Amino acid sequence: MATATYDTRIARDHAARGAVFSMALCVAVLIASEFLPVSLLSPIAADLGTTEGRTGQAISISGAFAVMTSLLIAGLTRRIDRKLVVIGFTLLLILSGLAVAFAPNYAFLMAGRALLGIAIGGFWSMSTAIIMRLVSEDLVPRGLAMLNAGNAIAATIAAPLGSFLGAHIGWRGAFFIVVPLGLLALVWQWISLPPLPPRGRRTSGNVLPLLGRRPVALGMASILMFFMGQFALFTYLRPFLEDVTGVDITMLSVMLLVMGLAGVAGTWLIGMLLRTRLFSILVAIPLVMAVLAVGLIAFGTASVPVTLLLVAWGFFGTAAPVGWSTWLSRTLRDEAEAGGGLQVAVIQLAITGGAAIGGMFFDAIGWWSAFAFAAALLCGSSLFAFAAWRSVRRSLP
Repeated sequence: MATATYDTRIARDHAARGAVFSMALCVAVLIASEFLPVSLLSPIAADLGTTEGRTGQAISISGAFAVMTSLLIAGLTRRIDRKLVVIGFTLLLILSGLAVAFAPNYAFLMAGRALLGIAIGGFWSMSTAIIMRLVSEDLVPRGLAMLNAGNAIAATIAAPLGSFLGAHIGWRGAFFIVVPLGLLALVWQWISLPPLPPRGRRTSGNVLPLLGRRPVALGMASILMFFMGQFALFTYLRPFLEDVTGVDITMLSVMLLVMGLAGVAGTWLIGMLLRTRLFSILVAIPLVMAVLAVGLIAFGTASVPVTLLLVAWGFFGTAAPVGWSTWLSRTLRDEAEAGGGLQVAVIQLAITGGAAIGGMFFDAIGWWSAFAFAAALLCGSSLFAFAAWRSVRRSLP
């Protein structure tokens, strides 16, 4: 009997592997779509007859709709099979790619990006719970790792791939690549995902009361300021590198790729340090990135120092979310799913605010003001992380 049960579990986990990979592919396409505008701001703005600052709002609007969706989706879909919900979000991803690729004007572009935000917020909010239903309990971490591998890969290649494709097939062609990849994910999900009917237990889905806990509130404030600062600068790297540093499209692609690879290295290294140095890392990373932002202002016209500074930016910036995910698992062990939903909303709100306010500074004052704004926010993130550390230490017996 025990052998039969074990064999049944192995067969189930083997069948679930395809479903997990189909979701990982969807995550990769979602994240790549979210960040493609970073390396395509200049050609999009020129084609649609608008400014680069306004075009940067293409990231802001997707973040805004992702926030709203992440807070509302549990209640709106509580009676719908989760397989159908996931497929619905993948369909929205495809429609977004089509809308952006064929956008005749700025408003249509924004509508397509809003659809993408809904897909991002809904998919990420449900992904952990779905993985937990697909695989046995001891394999949940491996399933989540597969899912986040799609995120890491997309975050690494989105910007350099966008600039490369934009140079060879145009920005519209770069966005159209999303469509066949999304269709592949859609078909794969339809074939591999089992029916996932909603479970009988009904919850309010309200994550906001978690902010009543002082360590959680301070940690979320640090996360908010970190991602706002990161995207107030990161969103406008292409116009900065082209207009201030003076690099060509080939060099731009290489610099963005190297920055992404440095991020992969940073993610690997931080995993070895978090067990004993969690809070010191959370305090130090935004402080270091603030110094890097100031360095970009000081050496913006020199390509070699800028390249080195951006490599360091990628190394630390990509590693930070790993640290905050670890913090969440330790701070909210009993309510990790609710905390994860809150974290998704905070991060997307931060991306929205950082890109939007950074764009206003970029257009009104100049590129350096957006970078200075980012540095100030990152310093604030470090201070809030330190306060969260102190709060946790006071609560210990």
